[in-house]
Amino acid sequence: MTLAPQDLTVRPLAGPQELGLFCRLPYVLDHELADDLASGLRRPEWMWVALRGERVVARAAWWTAEKGGQPLALDFFDLDDTLPVPERVGTGVRLLETAVAAVLPGGAARPEYGRFVPPDWREDPVARESVEARIQVMERTGARMLVERLRLEWRAGTAVPEDSGRLVFRPVTGREDLVALMTPVMEGTLDAHGQADLASGLSAREAAEKHFDEELAGYTSPREWWRTAELPSGEPVGFVVPARNNYNPIIAYIGVLPAHRGQGYIDDILAEGTRVLAGQGVERIRAATDLGNVPMAKAFERLGYVNFERAFNMVWD
Repeated sequence: MTLAPQDLTVRPLAGPQELGLFCRLPYVLDHELADDLASGLRRPEWMWVALRGERVVARAAWWTAEKGGQPLALDFFDLDDTLPVPERVGTGVRLLETAVAAVLPGGAARPEYGRFVPPDWREDPVARESVEARIQVMERTGARMLVERLRLEWRAGTAVPEDSGRLVFRPVTGREDLVALMTPVMEGTLDAHGQADLASGLSAREAAEKHFDEELAGYTSPREWWRTAELPSGEPVGFVVPARNNYNPIIAYIGVLPAHRGQGYIDDILAEGTRVLAGQGVERIRAATDLGNVPMAKAFERLGYVNFERAFNMVWD
C-alpha cells in the first residue's frame, strides 16, 4: 500500500525564478538546469514539484533535444529520502501522474525515464533503498525496466594506442554510407534499445534509419569526425561516430559488422574514435554501453575508459 500525504501541493514551476525551489532536492544534473532553461531544452511548465508547506518532497522534469521540441526524456525524478518508503512512493506516484496529465498530450506515448546512479548502488544499502523507491514509483505507473548501462569516461592524459595499421579509416560520406553499415550491425545486436526496435516489428534497415534520424542526425559537431573502418582490400569492417552532444564529447555509436566480430577490430575502431576527439584537446570523452554488452565494456576498459557511474532506462509499453 502506498500513501500520499493529504496536505500535498503538486504544481509546475511558476518560472525560471523558482529554480532554487526545484533544486532543494539534489541530483547530479542540477548544474545543467539553468543553461537548459535558457536554451529552451527545458521549460518551467515541464518542471514539477510536490510540496508539503514549503518543503519539497518530490520533483520531476522532462528534457528535449532542441528548443521548441516535444518532451523526449523524463530525466529528473527525485524523492525526499527521509520519508518512510510507503509515503515516499505514494507521493511520487501522485506527483508523476498529475504532471504527466498536464505535460503530455492526451494519448501521447510517455518518454523514457532515465536515471544516473552510483556504480556500486546495489552494494550500498542507502543508495539501493533510494534507487529502488524511484523504480517502485515508475512500476506503479506502468513502467518496466528496459536496461541498465555503464557510463564510461576517458580522461585527458590517458594513453591512446597508435593506429595498428590493420584497418583503413575514412570519413563517412553521408547518411546512406553510415546506414548501410548500421543495418547489418543491428543483426545480433546486444543493445537493448536496438533489440526493442527490432521486437517492435522494424526491420534492421528501418531500425538503423530510426537511430540515425532520431539521434545521430541531431549532433551539430563536425560529421568529418565520423569514421568508417575497412580492410586494406576495401571490405567494410565497422564504424565509429565521435561527436559532441549538448554537454560532452562522446563516442555516440560504434559497431563491427557480424562477419568481422571476434577478431579484435573493436579495439582499433574505438581507438580511432578516441584519437579523433582527443585531437580536439578535450578534457574527457563520455560513452555508455549496456551492462549486458560485455565485449563492448571490455573494449572500453582496455582503452583506459573508467566506469564512473551507471544509468538505467525504464519505459511504458
